[in-house]
Amino acid sequence: MQKYNSRDEVPEEFKWDLTPFFKNNDEFEDSYKKTKELALELKDYVGCTKDANRLYEFLKKQIECIALWEDLYVYAYLINDQELGISESMERKNRSEQLNTILTTNTSFFAPELLRLSKEEYDALFKNNSKLEEFRADLDSTYREKEHVLSENEEVIVSQLTDAMNHFDDMSSALLNKEHDYGKIKLEDGSVSTIAPNNFRSLMRNKDENIRKRVYNLFNKKLMQYADSNAMYLNSYVSMNDTIAKIRHYKDSWNSKLFGLNLSDKVFKTLVKVTEDGYDTLHRYYELKKHALGLDTMHRYDLYLEMAKSEKEYSIPEAQKLIREALRPLGEKYLEKYDKVIKNRYIDYCQYKGKCSGGYSFSTVLQDSRILMSYNYTLDSVSTIAHEAGHNIHHQFVGENNPYQYRFPSSIVAEVASLTNECLLSNYLAEHGETKEEKLAGLANIMGVITSNLFDAVREGKLEQEMYQEVHKGGMITKEFLNKKAKSSLKKYYGPVVKMDKYAANTWITRSHYYMHFYLYSYSICISVASNVASKILVGDKKMLDSYMKFLCAGSDKWPNEAFAILGIDLEDSSVYENAIKYFDSLIDKYYEILNEDEVK
Repeated sequence: MQKYNSRDEVPEEFKWDLTPFFKNNDEFEDSYKKTKELALELKDYVGCTKDANRLYEFLKKQIECIALWEDLYVYAYLINDQELGISESMERKNRSEQLNTILTTNTSFFAPELLRLSKEEYDALFKNNSKLEEFRADLDSTYREKEHVLSENEEVIVSQLTDAMNHFDDMSSALLNKEHDYGKIKLEDGSVSTIAPNNFRSLMRNKDENIRKRVYNLFNKKLMQYADSNAMYLNSYVSMNDTIAKIRHYKDSWNSKLFGLNLSDKVFKTLVKVTEDGYDTLHRYYELKKHALGLDTMHRYDLYLEMAKSEKEYSIPEAQKLIREALRPLGEKYLEKYDKVIKNRYIDYCQYKGKCSGGYSFSTVLQDSRILMSYNYTLDSVSTIAHEAGHNIHHQFVGENNPYQYRFPSSIVAEVASLTNECLLSNYLAEHGETKEEKLAGLANIMGVITSNLFDAVREGKLEQEMYQEVHKGGMITKEFLNKKAKSSLKKYYGPVVKMDKYAANTWITRSHYYMHFYLYSYSICISVASNVASKILVGDKKMLDSYMKFLCAGSDKWPNEAFAILGIDLEDSSVYENAIKYFDSLIDKYYEILNEDEVK
């Protein structure tokens, strides 16, 4: 496994290419100046909702400004994450955030002004200028918020305060990824590895139990020392969202989320109930993992071990080729877009100290997404490429089929594309793996994806709701509160199979998704939908394949329930989640079947 000490050591072909955003800092500064000037011009359109032609002019200029700002912000964000702690990068990102404040401040008049229109006045705008139909879905979405949009001055205040306060995720990330010293560990070959969030998972897959246990304890001991600080960050973030929800006349922050998605609470209640009712299947999975690993007792520090004892390492070119083969059932148009991801260097692969941990795909209105990851040559990293490439390809389809203003698919829709890819990858390995171990590894991978994205995301999504409930009723999120809630939920989650330890409840400390306002439930819904979609495509269901391609092209002018309807899926129907758990159960059966096969001689 190739290791790098710094970004300078990483080959260019394994770094993302950001030059389509800006070739150099001068281009960035020129665009910054242009965007700021455009943002300042937008305040001249006060009163435009009384004139259909002037309103259309404003909307065109606003989306142009948003598109330009997105490129500035995402570029600054990516540069910052590739090497954390560089003052120039942090300053660039901060300036981009401040520019957004200027943009939102200078357009803060618009929503209140639009909502002062009577229904007759609103409808007359589209009669007076038919071009406004381009923005109809967007305008309707704003107009439905009539009860929740504030006066112009109040909107300015909320925008400025949010910008000033909303840095809790950055502080938590800096603490976890840059400032903590988790110590070093001596490996079997005598080499010494520095423990960090971006190599923690790979270190925890070491065969030596003593090494795993020591890494686990060192990492978590450090986390515990700063648990109070992390709880304070979360409390401040949740308090901010809860306060904004109150200011905007929502019952609470959860209801503001439901309103924004145009989904009923029944969707999530059904999801949680079916998932928790399926804990017997989850415990069956943990029993299988314990058996496959040959453990008498399975500890928390054993959970990172790969069930299949495959020693295979995948080079980055091998991973790229493997994923392409796995995605063949989606057709040539899809593969063309996958090839673009690879050839255009959209992925920043390699890990080194100082790089932001985790993985994501970040796109803009104008640019295909860039993908950050910490490649460690395992199947887990191969799966990460497939996952994030799914986001990129989805955005390519959306970008080709929608105007600027509708290139923002909801997060609750976006994860379907990424998770469908992971299902296809694991199926391909189960069917075409070169060895029994590789086949088992493919199955183990998708079972791990479902465990994380369905069962665990529901568990942590509930914990997130409990945080908001505590703050809403006047309480405070503390280390003790979070540890107690996490430990209680994990006991049910692991059942009698996994032995808990004093660090078991630490999972909340490293969960960056808590700073994404109920994003976790998106994974649970999307893996449920993805498993339904992938299972049908894999048996040659042409109707589902055609529907899926249409689904990938749908823009944000469609609500999530409208997008899922393209696939024939109703999120309130419990069968969506029941089918996902049945699929998970069938994977366990398949694993046992291959595991017990006689070795082919």
